[in-house]
Amino acid sequence: MVSYSASSPSAASAEGIDPASLLKPIFGFDTFRPLQREIVTHLCSGGDALVLMPTGGGKSLCFQIPALVRPGLGIVVSPLIALMQDQVAGLLEVGVAAAALNSALDSGTAYQVERRIESGELKILYLSPERLMQPATLDLLTRTPIALIAIDEAHCVSQWGHDFRPEYLALAELATRFPGVPRIALTATADEVTRREIQTRLGLESGRLFVSGFDRPNIQYRVALKNEPRQQLLHFIQSEHSGAAGIVYCMTRKRVDETAKYLAAQGVRCLAYHAGMEATARERNQRAFINEEGIVMVATIAFGMGIDKPNVRFVVHMDLPKSIEAYYQETGRAGRDGLPSTALLIYGLGDVLSIRQLMAQSNADEQHKMLEQRKLNALLGFCETASCRRAVLLRYFGDSLSSPCGNCDTCLSPVEVWDGTSAAQQTLSAVYRTGQRFGAAYIVNILRGVSDERITRFGHDKLAVFGIGRDQGEREWHSVLRQLVASGYLSVDVQGYGGLQLTAQSRDVLKGGATVKLRRDQLNIISRKKSQRVKDSVSSESGVPNTVSATLFAALKALRLSMAREHSVPPYLIFHDSVLIDFAARKPATLVEMRQISGVGDIKLERYGSRFLELILKYGDVQSL
Repeated sequence: MVSYSASSPSAASAEGIDPASLLKPIFGFDTFRPLQREIVTHLCSGGDALVLMPTGGGKSLCFQIPALVRPGLGIVVSPLIALMQDQVAGLLEVGVAAAALNSALDSGTAYQVERRIESGELKILYLSPERLMQPATLDLLTRTPIALIAIDEAHCVSQWGHDFRPEYLALAELATRFPGVPRIALTATADEVTRREIQTRLGLESGRLFVSGFDRPNIQYRVALKNEPRQQLLHFIQSEHSGAAGIVYCMTRKRVDETAKYLAAQGVRCLAYHAGMEATARERNQRAFINEEGIVMVATIAFGMGIDKPNVRFVVHMDLPKSIEAYYQETGRAGRDGLPSTALLIYGLGDVLSIRQLMAQSNADEQHKMLEQRKLNALLGFCETASCRRAVLLRYFGDSLSSPCGNCDTCLSPVEVWDGTSAAQQTLSAVYRTGQRFGAAYIVNILRGVSDERITRFGHDKLAVFGIGRDQGEREWHSVLRQLVASGYLSVDVQGYGGLQLTAQSRDVLKGGATVKLRRDQLNIISRKKSQRVKDSVSSESGVPNTVSATLFAALKALRLSMAREHSVPPYLIFHDSVLIDFAARKPATLVEMRQISGVGDIKLERYGSRFLELILKYGDVQSL
C-alpha cells in the first residue's frame, strides 16, 4: 500500500514534481477547484498567502499538497481538537503520514509523535496555537526541516472578527522564528477590516491575497418569522429533511435542552451539545453525530467549527446570530459535499431587542460596540431584505452576483414592498406619546385600540393615537415594529425595562421628511420551494439526482456505514455521498472504471473498492433478471 511520509520519494523535494500529479492518486480528484492551483503553486514556490475561501471550498488541499511536495514537515495550526482529529483521520485514510499534538493525547502518545517528528517520519503535523508556542515544541520544530506553516481559521487572530482568540496573537512570532518558511493563513469569513488585521498581526502584508467567491449555490437561504418556533422546526425537518443529518442552533443552553427534548419526543433522532454538559457527554454526542447517519444536533454555537461532516443537509438558527460573519460560517456547515441543502433562520422582534440589549450592556469599548452594531445591522438587512438574500450576503463580503440567485426564499417567493411611512409615523408617535418606556405588545395594543388594565390606569386610552391603527391586525403591527427596530428607527431602553425609544433617525420620519418602505411578511415561507435548477435535476430532498436508483444509493450508504464501523472512521472519510451517487449513476463494472470517478484515489480504491464494486455488480445482476 502506498504511503506518503517525509521520507517518501514523492514528498522529498519540490524539484520536478507537479502538484497536480498528486491530486488523483492521493485525494481522488482529477482537477483543482478555482484558485486552488494558483495557491498551491504560489506556496510550493515559497510564497506567503492569505486565503479567503468558503466552507467546503477546498481550503485544506491548498496547504496539504504543498506540504507533500515541499521538503520537510508541514505545520498546521488549528483551534480545535475535533478539527485536528478529523483532518488527521482523513489524511491517514489516503495514506499520508499525519499526526496531531494536543491536550487530548496522553504523555506516551505525545512522546511517540515527537519521536516521529525527530525521525522525519511525519509529513503533516496539526497543533493548537498554545501547543505550538510552547518553548519545548518550538525547540523541537527548530531542529526539524519545515515545509510550510498553515494557520487555519485565521479570523481568530482578529479582535475585529467574530471569534477572536487571544492565543492566536502569539503566532506573529513564527515569521521570525522560521525565516524563509512559507506561511499561509486561511479563513472562510473575513470582511475588509478583518482581512487587514489578519495580515498585520501575522506579518503577511507582503503575502498574496487570494479571495475565492463566497457563493455556496447549493445552499438555499431562507428566513421565517417566529410563530410557534419549535413546531415550525419540527414541520421543517419532517417535511423536508426526514432522516437527514442537520444542525439546530439555539442561543441558550436551556433552549438547547428544551428543543432537543421536544424533537426527541416527536420521533426525531437528535442529540444536544452545549458547554454546560459534562465533557464526556459532549464528546460522546459529537462522535455520534460524526460517525452515524441521520442525527440532528441541537447546540449552542460552541458546536461546529471542528465539524467537517460533508452531508449535513440543513442548518437551522432558532435565534438571531450576533453577526453576518457568524451566520455565514455556521450555515456554511451545510452541504459541504455540494448537494442541495438548506439554511433556515427563524427570527422575530424579540431576537432583535435581545441582541441589541446585550450589545448595549456589553463591557466592550465604544469602538467595539459600534463595530458589533454595524455587523448586526448588516445581518438585520439580510433578514429584512425584499431582494435576493444571497446577493445581500455576498455583497457584505465584497462579492457579487450578476443576477438574482433563484435559490433563496425571496427569489422563489417574491416579497411585496409597500409604503409604510404612515404606519411608521403612527408607531413612532405612539411610542413617543406613551413616554418611550413600553414594549412592543403595549404599543401594538395602543395602535389597535385594545385596552387593558395598564392602558386604562395610565390614561393612554385617551391619547389621539389610541386605536389609530384599527385597520391592521396584531401581526401586521408587530411586523411594522420589528422592521422599524431593525432599520434603526426605534431602539430598546437598556437601562430600564426594555421599553422602545425613538432614535435620531425617527425625526425625519415624524416630520414627513423621509419615506419608509416595508416588506409584506409571508407567513408560509417556512415551506420549501425548489429552484428550477434543483427541480430539473433532483428527485428527492436527499439530493439524489433523477438518474440515480434510490435503492442502490441506500444500499451503498448502508455498506459505507458498515465499513466505517469496521474501520472506526466516520462514513464520509470512506467516500462522500457525491461519490456514492456517482457509483449509483455510472455503475462501474471494474476497479479501473471506479478509479475514474472523482473522489476515488489509489489508497481508497485499494482499501474499499472491491466491496463497493461487488455490491454494484450484484445490483446489476438483480436488475437484469
